Amino acid sequence: MRIAYLDCFSGISGDMFLGALVDVGVPAALLEETVRALNVEAELKIGRVSRCGVHATKVDVYSYGERDLPREAFLAHNHKHGDGLVGHAHAAGERPEQHSHAQAGMGLVESGTEKRAVRGLEEIRRIIGRAELSESTKHTAVEIFEALATAEAKIHQVSIDRVHFHEVGAVDAMVDIVCAAVGAEALAVDELISSPLNLGGGTIGCAHGTFPVPAPATLELLRGIPVYSTGVQAELVTPTGAAVVKTLVRRFLPFPSIKVDKIGYGAGTRELEGQPNVCRITVGEVQPEQALSEETITVLDANLDDLNPQIFGYVMDRLLEEGALDVFGTTVQMKKNRPGMQLTVLCRPGDVSRLTGLLFRETTTLGVRQRQEKREVVDRRWVTVTTQWGDVRMKVGSTNGSVTNYAPEYEDCRRIAVEQQVPLKHVIEQAVQRYLHSGSKSH
Repeated sequence: MRIAYLDCFSGISGDMFLGALVDVGVPAALLEETVRALNVEAELKIGRVSRCGVHATKVDVYSYGERDLPREAFLAHNHKHGDGLVGHAHAAGERPEQHSHAQAGMGLVESGTEKRAVRGLEEIRRIIGRAELSESTKHTAVEIFEALATAEAKIHQVSIDRVHFHEVGAVDAMVDIVCAAVGAEALAVDELISSPLNLGGGTIGCAHGTFPVPAPATLELLRGIPVYSTGVQAELVTPTGAAVVKTLVRRFLPFPSIKVDKIGYGAGTRELEGQPNVCRITVGEVQPEQALSEETITVLDANLDDLNPQIFGYVMDRLLEEGALDVFGTTVQMKKNRPGMQLTVLCRPGDVSRLTGLLFRETTTLGVRQRQEKREVVDRRWVTVTTQWGDVRMKVGSTNGSVTNYAPEYEDCRRIAVEQQVPLKHVIEQAVQRYLHSGSKSH
């Protein structure tokens, strides 16, 4: 299977994604043709830049004569939340001019006033619908735009059709989004996978005042997506970037096991201190199913027919605390027809002496059998999900990057059930559901 892995260690924006696509081999001419097909009076400028010494492709969107603006004026009106999106919901009878749009792309400044034409979602659907593009590309582009509008509608508590995008921001966002859909299709991969997203930090000015990063719409878009922050004081994930990832990516994983074919870097606008402001796309073939990890373990067995059952449970806990890999009991029929238990301990060879001593001290056994066995194991890791009552660890088993098993940690669920006075089964069920919708799974 051929995949593309999106590494968002410096976040993601529309222009960064387009730059990475071009850098990894998507023809620049294809994106330029896409912009012309939209017929929205926009064009691309594609060039090479350096970010902290890493050379990357930079894609800029120009619209309404922006190329002729002085750089300061262009940046002032095209701050773009980092990527040119300006979404807002207007209440009935309210004029767009009544809003303060510190976020981005508010329009060209003309004689001390601001041009504030807006486009609604339905108009954007029509523009995309009549462009000479594949139906699959149109569908994906509209889906991305609807994700943006849905997030804005949720923030403002209005219907999705009352969300409007300011004219310049709408053009920039349309170009970013439609080109992203076209470029992702042109990659010709079976799946686009992403790392968790680095959000950045600090604050940002928006129509609602000063907000901490991420902006409200961005955070809404990131529901169910794994995120983190390294503390960089900048907005690293933009609304358009979040919407693109939310729509195109289904799995969020550490770097997978692949045979690397192509690598591309897309540059953001800002220079970040101490790290390159780029996102990276790596294209390659998933490696054939690899052999499971194999290890040698020791199996200890002890038959018990006169041990207090209360002590049996205590001994099992003590064995696990002392490093046993697993402990279990099997009902057996002993001599003189007495019912008994066979206590089995799986352990590493180096732990045999300590665990055998514990068995002799804590149980009534007079002998412990041991044998060496080989076992094959899947890769295991822990992820944390957040339920409405608290955090629960999930044990995740995977083979060659694909999840084969997952289960919530019983002790976490039990603790929450006791502390919050809720049924244990509800805690377990919600932990599983949160994991399945977290983007952490791979199946």
